[in-house]
Amino acid sequence: MTDRKAQLAANLAQVEERIASACAAAGRKREEVTLIVVTKTYPASDVRILRQLGVRHVAENRDQDAAPKATACADLSLTWHFVGQLQTNKVRSVTSYADVVQSVDRAKLVTALSAAAVRGERELGCLIQVALDAESGERGERGGVAPDGVEELAAAIDSAPGLRLDGLMTVAPLAGEYAGRQRAAFDRLMEISSRLRAGHPAANMVSAGMSGDLEDAVAAGATHVRVGTAVLGVRPRLG
Repeated sequence: MTDRKAQLAANLAQVEERIASACAAAGRKREEVTLIVVTKTYPASDVRILRQLGVRHVAENRDQDAAPKATACADLSLTWHFVGQLQTNKVRSVTSYADVVQSVDRAKLVTALSAAAVRGERELGCLIQVALDAESGERGERGGVAPDGVEELAAAIDSAPGLRLDGLMTVAPLAGEYAGRQRAAFDRLMEISSRLRAGHPAANMVSAGMSGDLEDAVAAGATHVRVGTAVLGVRPRLG
């Protein structure tokens, strides 16, 4: 085993233990939570090692990095998630490799994703990114739609050809009433998810929690956690 493979295996084992312990504490089954490894800034060689170690879901947030990486790993059985803020001029590229876009936050993006998915003869999973800080008026820079805009956006996705409404995503806010209160933020997301599922029962995916707060996300009921640093290490600086 190479040094890098051994390092990633050890890190994955630690993350797995954290998720399993959080599930046990919350009275949930381990299989209710899917680990998505955020591979941004790391090379395709790491993605290959992760797949060898059993990882099935990976995430990227910049198309210019993700597109060549996905091409280099096209022979692997992976589900690719796009989690970054997405400009419409990148949509055609992103829909060529992403299976799920977790950062849908406006109607214009829904229209562009739909057109690209139909053109590529693909069905694309969509998560609505919820900006929990929007309620306080102290909106940050991470994107997302305000909670009161979720239903309208959900209806747009649901009726758009080539798109599938899978659920919701959030990033714990750095501003507003939920700043530093990750568990409260994720509980709020679950409330919004419950309302969404009343009209869209299949939209049951809830993506929340990262390396520093995955336990809070699992406790609240998240179905997917997005973990990067805890698996891959401290990220190199982007040039």
